[in-house]
Formats: sequence, structure tokens, C-alpha cells
Amino acid sequence: MTRSRIPANTASAPPLFVSAPPLRIVAVGFHGLRNLLEAVAPSYTGIAEVVVLDRIYDDAVRGIAELRAGGSVDAVVAAGSNGQFLRENLDLPVVLIKPDGFDLMQSLVGAAAQPGRIALVSYGPPPPELQAFNQRFELGLEIRSYSNEAQAERCVDELAALGVHTVVAPGLVVDLARARGLQGLLLYSQGAVREAISAAIDIARVARQESARREKLNIILGQLKDGVVAVDHEERIEAVNPAMEAFIGLPAEQLLGRRLSAVQGELSLAHTLRTGQAEVEQVQQVSGRTSVVTRLPIVEQGRRTGAVLVCQDPVVIQRLDRSLRTRSVPPLRHAKYGLNNLVGESAALRNVKQRALSCARSTATVLIVGESGTGKELLAQGIHNASDRRAQPFIAINCAAFPESLLESELFGYVEGAFTGSSRGGKMGLFEAAHTGTIFLDEIGEMPLSLQTRLLRVLQEREVLRIGATVPTPVDLRVIAATHRDLGRQVEEGQFRQDLYYRLNILGIRLPPLRERHGDLPLLVRHLAEKITLRLGAPRRVEESWTQALVEAGRHYHWPGNIRELENLIERILVFRDHDEEAGPMTERELREIAPELFSSGSLGLEQGVPVEDLQALERRRLESALEQAGGRRDEAARLLGISRTTLWRRMRELRMGE
Repeated sequence: MTRSRIPANTASAPPLFVSAPPLRIVAVGFHGLRNLLEAVAPSYTGIAEVVVLDRIYDDAVRGIAELRAGGSVDAVVAAGSNGQFLRENLDLPVVLIKPDGFDLMQSLVGAAAQPGRIALVSYGPPPPELQAFNQRFELGLEIRSYSNEAQAERCVDELAALGVHTVVAPGLVVDLARARGLQGLLLYSQGAVREAISAAIDIARVARQESARREKLNIILGQLKDGVVAVDHEERIEAVNPAMEAFIGLPAEQLLGRRLSAVQGELSLAHTLRTGQAEVEQVQQVSGRTSVVTRLPIVEQGRRTGAVLVCQDPVVIQRLDRSLRTRSVPPLRHAKYGLNNLVGESAALRNVKQRALSCARSTATVLIVGESGTGKELLAQGIHNASDRRAQPFIAINCAAFPESLLESELFGYVEGAFTGSSRGGKMGLFEAAHTGTIFLDEIGEMPLSLQTRLLRVLQEREVLRIGATVPTPVDLRVIAATHRDLGRQVEEGQFRQDLYYRLNILGIRLPPLRERHGDLPLLVRHLAEKITLRLGAPRRVEESWTQALVEAGRHYHWPGNIRELENLIERILVFRDHDEEAGPMTERELREIAPELFSSGSLGLEQGVPVEDLQALERRRLESALEQAGGRRDEAARLLGISRTTLWRRMRELRMGE
């Protein structure tokens, strides 16, 4: 592999897939060899440009450098000592012209036609077969060899002193022989020249392909945020990208060719080269920094030729992980209801819908205040579905339904190992799950003070810090909160943070209780009755008799459980009522038996303006009556009242029942 510095900025790099210039081969030769090269070169037109250079040694090196300055040179063809010199002084492939047995025989035949003794001079040791051939057939050849220009001169002088008349040799010796008055015959043929040029073209073509592949790979590695370094089988650095340069703290010029262990012992690839075993995503301390390191052997054609090391910043990995989790929208987390699902035509409800539409056009936080069972979550879903976030997640959580430790992990999530029993890989919290959408925090008044501080940061900074994490995750979400409590009074009593209250109460909506919208009872009863009959089974006809009786009785009832209580009461009637189509109209006595709370002593004459103390006393009597009917079982009492067990427990605590 060619050692290379991978560029950090490839904006000005040439495109990889443009048509490449034709191959360019420089054929170096002088005198007789030059004539052969010039005769053969035109036959390669269309395949490669063959440039003949009539120079030798250092002069030839300078000439090739000049040609490279004006354009690319892919390979060099030369012969004898000149070719060996170019091999040692150029960073280009150099193909030597080598005569074969046919060339040798042809040259000797030509020399035999000349009078006098014949000598054969070769560059490098002559083949042993030639010596045996000369002795076997008593040819009388003087066989010599040389490895540099000085030896070539001494060789020619010796041959002249021996009375040799004709010298068969490479171009340098031929010229020296002719300069001394001897007959010089060139050892090479056109066939040998063609073979060398063809080999040079093949080598150049492969080198071009390898260079393009390496350039493409370098461009890719140069864009990586991860540090990458590749070494050869001796652990000498062959390639390094800018991220790894920055990680090690040295430029590529000071890294290439050095052993990685000597540069940064903690990154050593010696073990990988020795065993051939990969080490993937190992957490390691490097120069006091935590890094995620991967070591991989490089195997080419079944042979281990090197290794590569990839060094990743764990902070980047965590950021990507959080980003991916943030963008993974959990299934079935969308709002089902719209504002049209708020049933009623009363002025109070029309005002609520109008305010909700105004809230939907804004991105500010909304605080919904209303008693339990008034439909606060339905209103929140309606606001979400009327907003620009309608296609994004809608996440709802009841802050009163979880203990503090569990509520924190549900809302904020946690990283792996944050606490005993934490899931592998950590967990995404509901704030992250609601990214780009809406989160509905029901019963916000029940949130512990410690979590109120964390919620305030989410609202202020729009970022979430998982339990056990050190880097926050940005979130884009809309917060809608709801409560049945008087948050202003809780602020005065120190049970709710004042700064959080102001952050939540930007857009406020009061959802009126059912007792303030008795005029909506006929529509609500009809709507809920049809909905429940479908849920219970096949659609059945809703009898006018019991709906009218329920509406009439409901006008004098204060509905502590509001619409949830009304829905539960209707389901009770549908279950207990004889659904025979031939059954007569529901009587008041029958309704009293099924729904006695509608006719309790405290349920008549309650309109707006009744003192709070009287309402609390009435509420206490209702709860006591329900508990008595249920034999003290709170689940059953809550069912009779049409409220949840959590609401029953909260109301009992507020009224100091059971103390």
C-alpha cells in the first residue's frame, strides 16, 4: 500500500469519475536502442502515448521530471545499467528491456557474418547456459558482463586488447565499442522492445486503477469524524486521516513510515498483527481520554498484510444514539380525539372550544384547569390535533399515578447502568418520545418538588438530561399540563414552584364542571349512550324513557365525577336495565334503585353560589354513603361514585376522612 496522507478538505479534489487522460509511457534509450524505440512507438497510438527520451542516468532522471511537470507519466521503459539506475532513482515503475534466447541467437548470427573474433557482453551476470553452450560448440566467444558505466568501459578496453572485432551488447557497450573502432551490434530486437512496452502499459493500467481506488477511499476516510490509521505488516503507518492526526496530535508528515507503537503505544496494533484477531468497540483510555477503539486485521488473498485502527469519541456516539432515539416515534402514540369530540352547545363549552383553537395556533405551554372527569385529556388531544403538530406524537402521563422515582425515569429516561435494574442500553423518556409533538402532563399539581425543578429546565432550555447522563438531549415539543388543584394556593403553601407555575400558566383554559353546563345533558346522555352500547356489543336502541329520566334527575345533581361519572352511570343503567324492546318505560323508582346518588338528600337544590363549606360537607356524606354501600371496599365505592380509585383516595385525603 502506498503511504498517503488523507486530505481533510476534498472540496477542490478532482472528480473521481471523469474520463482519465491516456496512459503515458517514457521509453529511455540512445543510439541504436533509441532507433528501435522510435520504430516501435507509433504502433501503440490509441493505446498509450510512448515518448522516446534519448538520455542517460541523471540526465534521464531530469528529463523524466520535466515530462512529469507537463503531465502525468505512468511508467518508464529502459535497458541495462541505465534502466537499473532509473529504478533506483524514480518513484515510478521501470520495466527493463530484456533480450530472450531468440534475440541472442539472431545477434550472434549477425556477428558471425563479420570477420574476426566475437564478444558477447551482458548487463549483470550472463546466463550459465550461455557459457555451457559456448564450450560445447567451441564458438570461441569472449563472454563478459558489467553493472555500471565504469565497468562497461574497462570491459570494452579489455576486449579491444584481446583483438575482438565485433561486440554484441546493450546500447551503452555498443556505443563504447564503436567509439574504440570496434563493430558494435545491439543485443535487443523489436520483439524485446514491444514486450517491455506492453508490460509497462499493463503495469500502468493496474496502477491507475489502484490509484483511483485509493483516492476514492481516501476521500471517504477524509470525511469521517472517526480517526482511522492503517499500518503494514511491520506496523508502520501507511495511511492516516485528519481525525486521527488531530487525535494523536501530530501531522501526517510526522506519522507516515513510523511504527504506530512508537508514536502512541496505547493504540498499538502489534497484537492484532500477531494474532489476526479483531477487537471491536473496546472502551479504552488513550492519553487520559476515554475512547471507543476498534482494531481489525487486513487480509489480502489469504495473507495478513497489515491492520487498521478506528478511534471513536464516545460523546459523539452517545449524541448519535440520543438523536436516533429521539427520532424514533413509538407506535400508537397519536391523539385520537379532536375538539369536535367535546359534546355540548352551552355557552361555557363554546367558550372553551374557542380558546382551544387559539391555543392550537400557538406553540406556548397550555394549562388546563378542571375537576376530575371533565375531559381535560380529551381537550388536550383536541388542541394537539388542531395544531401544526397533529401528525406528530401525543404522549400522555398522569403524574399522580407513579411514585416519584418511577415518574422521574418515565419522564426523563436513563442511561445504561444509571441504577440497579436499569435496562441494557438505557431507556428513552417520555419527553424524548414526544419530540416534535406534544406531551400532556395530567395532574401536574401532584408532581414532587424535586421533579418540578427538572421540568422547569425542560421548559426553559428545551433539552432533557437522562438519569445518569452528563450531556443533555435537545427536544422540540409542546407541553400541555392539567390539574384539578388550585396551583396558586399551592404556590402560597410552598407545595408548587412559583417559577414553574408561571411557565405553565401562559395559556390557561378552565374546563367547566358538568353542574355548570346542565343544558348539555341531553346531548351528552344521547352521545354517551350510543357510544357505550357499541362498546358493550351490537348497537341497540337507546330508550327515550330512561334518558329523559336521567336528564331530569341530573339537572338537580352536582356531578362530582362530572362526565366520567355520567358515562359510568349510563353504563350501569344499560347493564342493569332490561333491554327487552317490549319492556315498558323506566320508572322513577327503577332509576332510584339503579342510581340512588341522583336522589340523595344532598343532591337537590345545588346551584352555583352554594358555600364551599356546604359542598365539602355534602361531598363527605356522599363518600361515606358510597363506602357504606360498598362495605368499605374502595374499589367498589369508586365504581358506585363513577370516579377512579385514585380520585376517591385524593378526595378522602382532602376531606381528612379516615384520620
